[in-house]
Amino acid sequence: MELNDVNDIQKKAEVLIEALPYIQQFNRKIIVVKYGGSAMSNPELQKNVIKDVTLLKLVGFKPIIVHGGGKEISKWVAKVGKTPEFINGLRVTDAETMEIAEMVLNKVNKDLVTMVQELGVKAVGITGKDGGLLQCEKKYSDGKDIGFVGNVTKVDTKVLLDLLDKDFLPIVAPIGFDENFDTYNINADDAACAIAKAVKAEKLAFLTDVEGVYKDFEDKSSFISRLTASEAEELISSGVIGGGMLPKLNNCTSAIREGVNRVHILDGRKKHCLLLEIFTNQGIGTCFIADND
Repeated sequence: MELNDVNDIQKKAEVLIEALPYIQQFNRKIIVVKYGGSAMSNPELQKNVIKDVTLLKLVGFKPIIVHGGGKEISKWVAKVGKTPEFINGLRVTDAETMEIAEMVLNKVNKDLVTMVQELGVKAVGITGKDGGLLQCEKKYSDGKDIGFVGNVTKVDTKVLLDLLDKDFLPIVAPIGFDENFDTYNINADDAACAIAKAVKAEKLAFLTDVEGVYKDFEDKSSFISRLTASEAEELISSGVIGGGMLPKLNNCTSAIREGVNRVHILDGRKKHCLLLEIFTNQGIGTCFIADND
């Protein structure tokens, strides 16, 4: 065997040893992964994310995937001659758009189930309507009625906990219903946050199209690798964080305040970002922790 081959093998062994304490720490713990953005639309990235989550399952974690599908929904909305419309980042969802969204999200859901099962792990795809998982009310955007967009009011965790107990990997599409059993489209970040809090997840990971949180997005040296809940709230109130990152920060701090041990914002475009964040000492994204941690 060549010396270079031996060195390569030793490096692989070192990586495994570095991962060992994290595998021990999080064994049998629940981790919720919100999966969306560009990582969903790129087939290679999609496979990498699914491989990451499957590996987490095989080494003893209890992962739950909550996925979006916004770009795919917009594509199909355009195909029927409608123009996708957004207000403050939320899709205006009339009855026809809701029907398209439900159809698309169910297809995305089953595609992800197939990918997981091809890797030898049992998966079950559900929506928030199954087992009464996600109950919601109409969500308004700055007082404007934007249609069938839901705000989660209650999470019934029984179906998820039963699936985890039977060794399945649950994959959740963010669709719920209200007290009148009308169907609503739910922002996938909101759905993932609500589920993580309800199942008392050890970790909640948001896979996004940015590396993490910057104090000034134009200044890459201002990247923040770790934030306490209070520090994040100060950033929010200071007004330096804006755009699509603001609701993510609110979800992160809310999850930490309500018992989720760690919340991560990761760049889903980076190969194996989940594994690098969870199993290495350095990590690659922004990690949110409790004030006393």
